[in-house]
Amino acid sequence: MIFSRLSKAIKMQLKRVACIVLAFNLLILSGCQNTEKNSDTIKLTLWHGINPPPNRDVFQTLTDKFNQTHSHIQIEPIYIGQPDQQFPKILTAIVGGAAPDLLWNVPTIAGKLAELNAIQPLEEWLDKSPRKAEIDPALFESMELGGHIWSVPFATNNAAIFYRPSLFKAAGIKQVPQNWVQLKQAARSLTRDTNGDGRPDQHGIVLSLGKGEWTVFTWLPFMFSAGGELFLAASPQTPVPQIDNPGALAALELWSDLLTEGSAILSAPERGYELDNFIAGKVAMQITGPWTLSQLQESAIDYAVMPVPALKRRAAVAGGENLFLMKTSPEREKAALEFLEYAIGEEFQTAWALGTGYLPINLKSRQSKAYQSFVEKTPVLRVFLEQMNWVRSRPIVSGYSRLSENAGRAIEATLLGQNPQDALKEAQERLTLTLDITK
Repeated sequence: MIFSRLSKAIKMQLKRVACIVLAFNLLILSGCQNTEKNSDTIKLTLWHGINPPPNRDVFQTLTDKFNQTHSHIQIEPIYIGQPDQQFPKILTAIVGGAAPDLLWNVPTIAGKLAELNAIQPLEEWLDKSPRKAEIDPALFESMELGGHIWSVPFATNNAAIFYRPSLFKAAGIKQVPQNWVQLKQAARSLTRDTNGDGRPDQHGIVLSLGKGEWTVFTWLPFMFSAGGELFLAASPQTPVPQIDNPGALAALELWSDLLTEGSAILSAPERGYELDNFIAGKVAMQITGPWTLSQLQESAIDYAVMPVPALKRRAAVAGGENLFLMKTSPEREKAALEFLEYAIGEEFQTAWALGTGYLPINLKSRQSKAYQSFVEKTPVLRVFLEQMNWVRSRPIVSGYSRLSENAGRAIEATLLGQNPQDALKEAQERLTLTLDITK
């Protein structure tokens, strides 16, 4: 696999770093795999980064329900920070032989965990489970790699464009943009000088400045819509990462044009998820997802949602997290699979969706009376549900972090004024060198 070509020196360095971090995490890790010797109850730990805190409360309630109905298994959820903070702790646990039983994290780490031989493939269990037919087929892209299923989806979502209908009406826009030309036209019309000082104080859209995963996540729908792919299929076994592609260039040029024309503003660095300017009416459109609904409802502003406008095809990118079964012991793994069966089932998924705003990964849950009633009361969810019909997942290969980092650097450089073609070329050269693709 092209992404597994790490040098021995790098591997040794990772082990040294992991061992150092291990010394600072012994208190957390020491109890991760305790099974009471004189008890039939198996106590399993589940590491997660569920946020905000009210969502953790929902998860705890659902976990408590499982524990009450499965006296032989007790799940202990442990919050260990946000996904981007978790990997050093996960690596430490793997190296130190103190991994949790279950792990909640973004699916893009699957390739690396599989490469480290830290997780169990799940296809044998899932093929026998009725739950497999209930999982949204679009999400299997985030589960499968190298002929194996490495995780199951815990919750999903995607990003669309929130907009302010009152600002659209004031600008004379009667229909939301369906394509990129209309998006640029709308952004120009929504950019206005409302206080008469000769400078625009309202802009059409805010774009995420930065090179982190949030920026990449909000940009990828445009790349996919322009026909871009992150890999060239040299052969089914050896896909070649190719972020310098026509679709990526078109997406960068779109964002660059919006800035050049003055109809877009940039977020604070690596803070593109903040809604302050949107709520204040300083921008009329923002790319974000259904997790923002509670904040927008509390703000009491007017808002609506549109799908990401298309160039060559409709596109959206799946967000959310998956659950991984860590390698422990046959007895513990069998018990953990019972919890996975519960977590991807209709009952759990409906309750989780109603309590958090995430989309259910379970099709029976989406069709349930309780969830359909919820959608009736929150109609903007229909856009995100509709986008699941054409949603794509980010790659789960072991080197995705390098792929994302270099795509992010190309986006950031473009937004700061570099020619998009040059930014992509430099990013591809860095990626090729890092991954040693030429050998």
